[in-house]
Amino acid sequence: MLPTLALLLGLPLALAAEPPTCTPLVAVTLDNATIPRLLGQWVFISGAYQYPPHQEEMKTLKYAVFSFFAGTHEDELNVTETMRVNDTCVTRTTSKIHIFWHNSTLVHAEDQVLSMAELIQSDKDLLILKHITSDFVGLSLSARTPNVSKEHLEEFKAHLHCLGFTDDEIFVASEKDACPVPGEKMDQGDGEPQQE
Repeated sequence: MLPTLALLLGLPLALAAEPPTCTPLVAVTLDNATIPRLLGQWVFISGAYQYPPHQEEMKTLKYAVFSFFAGTHEDELNVTETMRVNDTCVTRTTSKIHIFWHNSTLVHAEDQVLSMAELIQSDKDLLILKHITSDFVGLSLSARTPNVSKEHLEEFKAHLHCLGFTDDEIFVASEKDACPVPGEKMDQGDGEPQQE
């Protein structure tokens, strides 16, 4: 009787400790219909990364907005990024994303570091990228606006937990740290955006 009682009392605890059901991340096949959907402005919402340099970047990044524009070649996107790094707003206009059609990956090359990403199937107003750098994985969520539904944010965090990230490793951007668009009037205390 005692073993049965112990089993019955322990069962709810064992069930509660069960890991969440992990829905597989489904990569999108990049084609001529997919790429136009990526063009335009995106607001970085959240992310987590195993790659140590990206983890360090997240410690200083407060907010980021980026835009994809058609490049001079069909396998290239130009990127403009405006971000707050610590207390300074920085705008970069020299980044490029290369599209590798044969394996549906996007590659960003910067400072001799290649960052590869797969576009993950999601809502049309969300941009979920699975980042693969060396043997390290990361996942980022961006959106067309700085406001994402609680449901979408919770679903994204569940994906991060399934990849082994803890809440402490998840970065969430803050709209209060947004940088003004270059040329906009700025509040007192904001630094003038710097071009890189």
